[in-house]
This record gives sequence, C-alpha cells and structure tokens, in this order.
Amino acid sequence: MGVRRGSVAWRYFGDARNMLLGPQILVLQVAHPVVGAGVLEHSNYRDDPWRRLVRTFLSLSTIVYGGERGAASEAARLRALHREIKGIDAAGRRYHALNPEAYLWVHATLVQGGVEAHRIFGKPLTPEQIEEYYADMREVGLVLGLREHHLPVDWAAFQDYYAHGLVTRLEDNQAVHDVIESVHRLKKPFRWIPGPLWWPVAVLAGRIAGLVTAGTLPPLLRERFGMTWTPGQERRLRRFTRLVRVLMALVIPPLRIAGAVAAAAWTVRAGEPAREQSSGGTAQPAGAGQ
Repeated sequence: MGVRRGSVAWRYFGDARNMLLGPQILVLQVAHPVVGAGVLEHSNYRDDPWRRLVRTFLSLSTIVYGGERGAASEAARLRALHREIKGIDAAGRRYHALNPEAYLWVHATLVQGGVEAHRIFGKPLTPEQIEEYYADMREVGLVLGLREHHLPVDWAAFQDYYAHGLVTRLEDNQAVHDVIESVHRLKKPFRWIPGPLWWPVAVLAGRIAGLVTAGTLPPLLRERFGMTWTPGQERRLRRFTRLVRVLMALVIPPLRIAGAVAAAAWTVRAGEPAREQSSGGTAQPAGAGQ
C-alpha cells in the first residue's frame, strides 16, 4: 500500500513550493536528540550538502510517487541504511536511527511540512483535504516501517503529538547550528563552477533560505536556538511569500509536482536491473523474504 494516484498527498506532497521549507524541516529533524546525534556522527551533510539534498529528494519522491513496488523498495533501502547508525551522543545517551520514536518524528516533520508549505506559499488545504492528506501520509509511515500503534490515528491526534514534540522533545544542539550555518553559507553544488559566478547566487539564495527557515520555525524554537526575528524580517518574508504565490499561480497543478514524479520514475527505472539480477532475472517486490 502507498499513496494513491490522484489522492490529496499525490497532488500536494511533491509540490515545488514544499522544497522552500526543506531547510526548516531539516532543522526540526536534527533538533531531535537521536536524529541530531546520528547526523553529527554518521553524515557528510556539512561537507557535501547538495548530494544529501538530492538523495533525500529522490528518496521521498520514490516513496510517494514510485508506486507500491518502488515505495517498498526504497523503504527497505532506508531501513537497511539506518540499521547501523547508532552510538552514544555527547550527553552519554545511547541512540539508534531506527528508534521508532525518532523515526516517527522525522516522518512527522515531512507530514507537517507539506501542510505548512501550502498555508505559507499557496492556498491552504481545507480541513477535508488535510484529513485525507494525513490518511495518505499515515500509509506512507506504515510503508516506512512504523507500526499502527506508533502513528496518531487522525489529524487532531497528530497535531497534539506534534505540538507536544516541539515543546518537550526538541533541543538545541550542534547539528542544529551546523544546518543553520550551511543554509546561510551555501556551498557550490559542483566544483567546476567559478567562485565569482557562484558567490552572488549563494548570497541571494542563502538570504532567502535563511529568512524562510527562521521565519517559519515556531517562535519557541527560534528562542531556544538563539535566533533573532525582527519586524523587518517579517515584512521581507511576507513579500517573498506573496511573490511565490503569484508565480506559482501561473503554473498548472500537474507541473508543480512534475519534478517529483519524474525523479520517482527515474529512481524506479534505475533500480530495476538490480532487482532483476538479485531475483535471477525475474523482478520481485523489494522486501520479499524479510
């Protein structure tokens, strides 16, 4: 089971506007102590953020738009990848990336991010759409390996869970500040790009990404992370969100998710030879026999 073609999650999760909240979502994720420790000790995000972002985009696109087999295959790959991410953090606490509580939090930030992106940069989803969207994304959580008892039963229960997590579970840590710094100081995606050409792009993109990240974080987290937010920044964020709304209104809905759909199709096709080879020439659903 996965996301149904034409469902609310299908129509809205891969919307290009959601990518604008990518850095904010990553901050929310690494603020969880288990996720933050795993990123600090097992990730090359600081050295190669673009590769990490591309892989994340391909992975999420495949789970939502890759069909039942593509989603199952990618979910199995993610579980295998995270199985060895474990250790002891700076506070002496043991952590494991497959801890259901931490795994659920990462999933929750993506669920919430999809709703928030449309509220901020587009037309907010209706209560009926949000309920259907959450039901779809709850199925995604099950595909990822979470269990029924891990997942809030409906949107209202999810909102209670999410608000409680923001207040009680997230903490200021080094991973949070590493992500924030990387947002403001964007590295070149390719080494061959001349520095004088990349510098103005990096400055502009960094300012916009930093503004969106700080402005869309809950105020209690801005305070917890030591981030400032002024009336001038609020006005600039509002102008930027209005610009995004105007520009995206000119794009027909299917094109808004075209990048994610194409990425999923490419990933699924690229994985077919490996599945056929592992099954003796006959493709089989990933995860079979596990």
